[in-house]
Amino acid sequence: MPMLKDPSVKYEAFAPVNLPNRQWPSKTLKKSPRWLSTDLRDGNQSLPDPMSYDEKKAYFHKLVEIGYKEIEVSFPSASQVDYDFTRYAVENAPDDVRIQVLSPCREELIKRTVESLVGAKKATVHIYLATSDCFRNVVFGLTKEQSKALAVKCTALVRSLTKDDESRRETDWSFEFSPETFSDTDLDYAVEVCEAVKAAWEPSVENPIIFNLPATVEMATPNVYADQIEYFATHISEREKICISLHPHNDRGCAVAAAELGQLAGADRIEGCLFGNGERTGNVDLVTLGLNLYSQGVSPNIDFSNLNEIIDIVERCNKIPVPARAPYGGSLVVCAFSGSHQDAIKKGFSLYEKQLRSSNNKNVKWKLPYLPIDPADIGRTYEAIIRINSQSGKGGSAWVILRNLELDLPKGLQVAFSKLVQKEAEVKGQELTNDELCVLFKTSYFIDYEEGDSCDHYYKLNDYSITNSKGGVRSIIADVEVNGEEKKLTGQGNGPISAFTNAILTDLGVSLVVKHYHEHTLGTDSKSRAVTYIEAELENGLTKWGVGIHEDVSQASFLSLTSILNAIQRDGN
Repeated sequence: MPMLKDPSVKYEAFAPVNLPNRQWPSKTLKKSPRWLSTDLRDGNQSLPDPMSYDEKKAYFHKLVEIGYKEIEVSFPSASQVDYDFTRYAVENAPDDVRIQVLSPCREELIKRTVESLVGAKKATVHIYLATSDCFRNVVFGLTKEQSKALAVKCTALVRSLTKDDESRRETDWSFEFSPETFSDTDLDYAVEVCEAVKAAWEPSVENPIIFNLPATVEMATPNVYADQIEYFATHISEREKICISLHPHNDRGCAVAAAELGQLAGADRIEGCLFGNGERTGNVDLVTLGLNLYSQGVSPNIDFSNLNEIIDIVERCNKIPVPARAPYGGSLVVCAFSGSHQDAIKKGFSLYEKQLRSSNNKNVKWKLPYLPIDPADIGRTYEAIIRINSQSGKGGSAWVILRNLELDLPKGLQVAFSKLVQKEAEVKGQELTNDELCVLFKTSYFIDYEEGDSCDHYYKLNDYSITNSKGGVRSIIADVEVNGEEKKLTGQGNGPISAFTNAILTDLGVSLVVKHYHEHTLGTDSKSRAVTYIEAELENGLTKWGVGIHEDVSQASFLSLTSILNAIQRDGN
């Protein structure tokens, strides 16, 4: 069946909220909300292959380790496995971690649920009841009054089994009620039901009731959800005794935006899963929400320092990969293939590192092109940022060489080398690894960078001596191996480089006119070496770059020139 040309005959636009004096658009996020991880409950129930008991344990301890203080661990009445794991969580949770469990509004299931929490230090009982017209009429066949009465009855039952039970006073009990399908519920009715539930529970400022307002199915734009939250927050009584919690699903792809705007509208708490696992398109992604705050200078109070380790356990336990483009966590998120992006990132890093040095590594604001946060803050290496393929430009290749070989290539050499890289990537048909790129650079410019490197040198400088003559003229005698045969070159010039180019012309018949010369130091200790980069023009007008590395700067320059000689021989110039 094809898509409808006029979808309005089948689908209806969501009605906006009448909130003429809305305040949330002018607010900003300045603090972290209370977080609840529902990975082990909502996330787990959505998996084709639910977590094993041991996987749940590993996941639970990771959530605790990175800082989650409220964890919804199970649906205890659903299975013995869930019940048993709840007991494990109760017995192993740190004193400052609150265990939460979920139950529908059914008496026998509520009793089983509360029973699973006996002995807990901190526990939240969470019950839910769908309140939208669609669910009340289609699924349950209940009137508005019947639904409200059921919610009140079940709240009273939870109260009698928890905070009113003298034998269970050792537990710090909290209560959460969800008018499920809130985002599709008449707002006045949602407030009415929650008022009745609140009266039955009797919360305090010190121990507020949690009203979870879920977008059970995301049905409208995030601003509509924010309006709904603000409407609820400004119409419910005793707001100081209420924690408004959000549980956005991602059916329209806007769960993160809905959660953020919902906080502006008055929400205190967010429920979600790491990397957005959950029914259908998933729950809101807690990693994205937390690191969005972090990127704005607000601590999420969750430690994402080793994000790769978190990804490993999420993928292992969920058996679902984190998408390569997932915000912050995706394998390609901190990678740039585009040449212009790579060049901008390289320049940004150069400026940032310069600012760090000048400020003694203190209070330098992070402002880099294409990177909203420093990858190092979440355990990502800089080496992974720039990836080299046939679309990459000079900046990307130069970045990799700088990071891996500490060679700061001059701009002209960056351009020349990028052409070699592009050609190699096209031949290979895929991206080049950093190691492959470094090998390509060393072999292209005949560099024996470290012990063990052995490039195929047609020309090889073995030894040389320089003497000063009258009038500032320098004379050089160089022992050069040419295709395995020793040859002695002699020449004169006003400096070592001009003397050596004169010797090359005189004894090898090759004209090299130096156009550009650059040098820098490789290393900072007593074993530091000089690096020289020379661009020379040939007799036919072509130019070639050479690179030389040696403890002696003059010899490094001569090695740059022999690098050019080798390139001429290789290329047939």
